[in-house]
Amino acid sequence: MAKVFDADTTLKRLRNRYRLVVMNDDTYEEVVTFKLSRMSVYVLLSTIFVVLTGLTVALIVFTPLKLYIPGYGDVNNTRELRELKLRTDSLEHAVRYKDEYLQGIKGVLQGNTSIKLDTTALNLPAPEKIND
Repeated sequence: MAKVFDADTTLKRLRNRYRLVVMNDDTYEEVVTFKLSRMSVYVLLSTIFVVLTGLTVALIVFTPLKLYIPGYGDVNNTRELRELKLRTDSLEHAVRYKDEYLQGIKGVLQGNTSIKLDTTALNLPAPEKIND
């Protein structure tokens, strides 16, 4: 038979008090004693988690560590990088065109040109005669 979830027993278990005693192993002397409940432990652990998460987020947001996160750069740097990329691409195209031009001139000077003549026959209509 399955146990039925009872809110009263769960709440009682959360509020039951427990004692945590830290003892010296050699003398059996009590060093520290804590009175805890399950709820206080849950609250303490949740608080520690929230505080550590908040500190981590604050450390990343308010320090230069955020620059090490991919995609989280400065807006000005991103704009400058885009402009530099466009300028580099245009310079690469210009250099390629100049290389092709210089190769063409070099071929002409060496006499290695292969002139492609236009051998396409044109079908021109006969000129119209104007009768005066």
